[in-house]
Amino acid sequence: MGASPSHAPRFAPAPNLDDVVKRDTRSAPAARPRPSNPSQREAIDSRRLPLYAAGEIDVPFAVMGSAEVIPRDTFWEEHSHPTHELLWNQRGASSATVGTRVWTITPTVGLWLPAGTRHSGWTPAGTWHRAAQFGVHAVPSVSDRPVAMEVTPLLRLLLDRLDADGLASGERSRTEAMVFDLLSPAEHELLLHLPESPLLAPIVAAVREDPADATTLAVWAARLGVSSRTITRAFRSETGLGFSRWLATARVQHAVAMLARGDEIDEVAACVGYHSASAFGVAFRRITGLSPGRFRAQ
Repeated sequence: MGASPSHAPRFAPAPNLDDVVKRDTRSAPAARPRPSNPSQREAIDSRRLPLYAAGEIDVPFAVMGSAEVIPRDTFWEEHSHPTHELLWNQRGASSATVGTRVWTITPTVGLWLPAGTRHSGWTPAGTWHRAAQFGVHAVPSVSDRPVAMEVTPLLRLLLDRLDADGLASGERSRTEAMVFDLLSPAEHELLLHLPESPLLAPIVAAVREDPADATTLAVWAARLGVSSRTITRAFRSETGLGFSRWLATARVQHAVAMLARGDEIDEVAACVGYHSASAFGVAFRRITGLSPGRFRAQ
């Protein structure tokens, strides 16, 4: 997800409630996603949703889900919901951006967005995208800021159950209560902070363009006319990480997207700048807590 124009209006014109629910959850609730159209996968779609303050719309539900197989690479322009939102994927990896922070979203690590949080997103073609909206009246926010969430098999099953037709009121209430109990921050989050200082801009651009870029810290220092220590201090100040750890995190984020679409581990390792699958595996496990093979098997 990338930034949207700063001149966008803060709030959309007040639509009726049905329109809010339909547009704000991206698609109508469904147990199965819509099929994608392979012939259109080369195109890039851009979707625009409204900006809402937390609780601005009084939605008539506690939890409401949506599912969609994304037919084309899709950029979601900056928007916000009147509800809390949980994002995850049934298949594939996507990303969500809040300010200078970029989270990778997978089938097992989702993202909780408190109501009113401005965010944008990027969803590759073929991703089976899932979302659940939580009414602010029904559940307090898990966190007052965006946070990676553990998406367990049980949580997925319960959220699917809430999307099923004909669920009795009592059954729905009990299922919702179980969902609320299972909402828990993830032990590992796939989060990349993007530094904004002009000094680090060339490094960020190079790595985002090509994660395999092998330019060393010393070479960057010479190019930029500063010391290696100055670059390291700047990275720590803006991201909380030194250059090497930030680079490894950026590479692993890219690797996750490749693994999610089924690329071979050796190929992924080379594409993100590692000379061997074993070295890649060590870096991947350090960031995600899983080996590349186990991650892909999830």
